[in-house]
Amino acid sequence: MHRAHQHAVSQTRERRHRLAHEAARLMAEGGIRDFHQAKLKAASRLGIHDDASLPRNVEIEQALREYQRLFSGPQHGSELQRRRESALRALEFLHGFSPRLAGPVLDGTADANSPVQLHLHSDDPEAVHRFLDEHRIPAELRTRRLRMDRERNLDVPVWVFSAEDLTFDLAVLPYDALRQAPLSPVDEKPMRRASATQLRHLLAEMEITAYIGG
Repeated sequence: MHRAHQHAVSQTRERRHRLAHEAARLMAEGGIRDFHQAKLKAASRLGIHDDASLPRNVEIEQALREYQRLFSGPQHGSELQRRRESALRALEFLHGFSPRLAGPVLDGTADANSPVQLHLHSDDPEAVHRFLDEHRIPAELRTRRLRMDRERNLDVPVWVFSAEDLTFDLAVLPYDALRQAPLSPVDEKPMRRASATQLRHLLAEMEITAYIGG
């Protein structure tokens, strides 16, 4: 009985591992950005349909990092640096909105399909639109639901535009959210975010690492 239980646990663990790596591959190669969508597509492809075998988002993110390290090589690092440098220029340009970098460009899992995601802070949602208009930047308005805490969701305006051959995604949050970041869809903890100063330090660390590695 105990041996059968161990075998079942081992099989479930193996399926979770396979699903996590297949979902990571789909995200890396297919441009899927949503963890849940990647997870379900991977399960369909592998013919695994029991909920116990579905990996957590954090397991998929770990598999995605591993995939990028193995298959993307130096190109991934150079593309990531380019996106972070562009993000820094955007943070400086939008400094009046206490901007923060978030998402794959910050956490290091960005690929060729990843937008530069910024959080802007203002209690006047139209202020960002007026600012973009003043600088003649055409942007498309979307809406995104963010989890602010365990009990509260918030639908926020998101302005999307292209610059420097990249897509920029500006979510406009209330000023209070500067102190309390929304919850991450990966691990449901407050999102990691970076100010311009913090991003400069990160870019400097990347240069030092590349210099030592080279």
